[in-house]
Amino acid sequence: MSDMTSTADAPRPPGRPRSVRAAEAIIEATLDLLAEGSTIEAISIEAIAARAGVGKATIYRRWPGKEALLRDALRTLKGTPPEPTGGPVRDDLILLVGAVGHHIDPRAARIMPCLVPEVNRSPEQYQLYQNIIEPRREMMREVLRRGVRSGELRADLDVEVAMAMLTGPMLVQRVMRWHPDLDEATLAERIVDGVLDGLRAR
Repeated sequence: MSDMTSTADAPRPPGRPRSVRAAEAIIEATLDLLAEGSTIEAISIEAIAARAGVGKATIYRRWPGKEALLRDALRTLKGTPPEPTGGPVRDDLILLVGAVGHHIDPRAARIMPCLVPEVNRSPEQYQLYQNIIEPRREMMREVLRRGVRSGELRADLDVEVAMAMLTGPMLVQRVMRWHPDLDEATLAERIVDGVLDGLRAR
C-alpha cells in the first residue's frame, strides 16, 4: 500500500483543464452561430449548448445569462486591443487607429456588419456594443488627454470629437470597404497625420 500513489497525488494529463476547454467551446459555438446568420435576439442558450456539446448548466455556471456570454464572445472576436506605449502621442494614435475594425478572426467579416442593424434597432444591443467599445475609447481618450497635458495637442481640444475624427474613417473603410484604392497598410498613419494637423498646439 505504501508504494501506491493516490488519485489526488497522480499527475494530471497535459493540456488545458476541462473547464477552460468547455468555456472555449462555448465561445466558439456562439461565434459560429453568429457567423452563420443567427441574430443576437434569436440566438439561444439551448442552441449554443448544442453546438458546443455541453449542457445548459455548464453555460450558466460561467455566465449569468445570454447577454454576458455574448459580450465575452464579441470581445474574444475583437481580440485584445494594443496597449499604448506612453511615447509620442502620434505613435500611440497610429497604434490605436490601426486596430479599429481590424480582426484576425475571419468570422468577424460576417458577424460585425450584421450587428449594425441590431445595435440601431435594440437599446439592449446598443448597450452591449457600448460595453465592448467603451474600454477601447477610454484608451484613445487618455492618449489625447496626455497630449494636451504634455503640450503636444491644443489645450482647447474636444477629445470626444477628436476620437470620432480619428476612428470614423478607418471604421468606414474596414467595415464598408468604402474606397478600394486606399492602402490599409498606411491608412492609420495618414488618418492620424491628417487629423493631427488640426489638433496640434500652435
